[in-house]
Amino acid sequence: MLTVSLDGLPDWLWAWCRDYLGGEPADVLFRLHQVSMVFGLRLTSGTDVVVKARADDGRTQACVAAQAGLAVRGFPCARPLTSAVPVGSLAVHAEELRPGGEVLHGDSPEVAARTAEVFAWLMAELAGVTVAPPLPNPPWVRWDHTDPGLWPAIDCLDGQDQSVVPWFVVDTAERARRRLLSAGLPCVLGHADFEAQNLRWHGQQVWAVHDWDSLAWQPEAALAGAASGSFASDGPPTLAPIESSEVFLTTYQEIRRRGFTAAELEIAWAASVWMAAYNAREEALRWDTAVGRTALRAQAAERLRRARA
Repeated sequence: MLTVSLDGLPDWLWAWCRDYLGGEPADVLFRLHQVSMVFGLRLTSGTDVVVKARADDGRTQACVAAQAGLAVRGFPCARPLTSAVPVGSLAVHAEELRPGGEVLHGDSPEVAARTAEVFAWLMAELAGVTVAPPLPNPPWVRWDHTDPGLWPAIDCLDGQDQSVVPWFVVDTAERARRRLLSAGLPCVLGHADFEAQNLRWHGQQVWAVHDWDSLAWQPEAALAGAASGSFASDGPPTLAPIESSEVFLTTYQEIRRRGFTAAELEIAWAASVWMAAYNAREEALRWDTAVGRTALRAQAAERLRRARA
């Protein structure tokens, strides 16, 4: 594995690694900075670890605890090595390095079924994990927010020119959110960013599921619905074909041995299209692409019809 320079590591990271992991960084295996800062490190002790730091929004402790519970139960995810530790305004934790595996590309019904099997396994395991609800939910599924207006308050988006967001994106979000808020279903713990880019495979076997910062507390049908629409995303968020989302939801119910009610199926379809609308809005405001908007324009009417929205 190639290493990169130690230069530029945050000052706090050296002492943190010494105090909580028993060694200082000797090499940097990789570094990423999106929602979280992620450092793959080889320590002076010879151990390879991943240290993650993100703004402490009150969710991290529950997310790390749930990840630890899953690892103990044998689910394929990196095992946390520490709990979430406050460092100034950040929440920091370390986990084992779980490298390797390939992304499963494509949005076919076959890929949908394979991915749904893993999601059903994950949801079954999470049902046995008890943590405080990781609230607020991630913004792309935060249709349950109490902020004024349609969208959850996100400063980097709200301060931009909203006129560039197509009318059909706003209309779709309004209708989907109204249906979701009317559901009155109990909430459960689930993964709210179940995308191809967050899974790794060895052949037919899933090797690792990543991004445990994205756990959410929402109705099971809404979590499954969001995953059914987003499972193929590997880069710019997109929306899977309707027939593939249908296969995802059918497979999920079969594996869980629990059929959704008619109302739950409607909520699943509403959640799939809300997440797509959120992503399409962000795409319009921030990125020079139209992947999400094109897919949403083509599918919104049918998904809303299935949601009875």
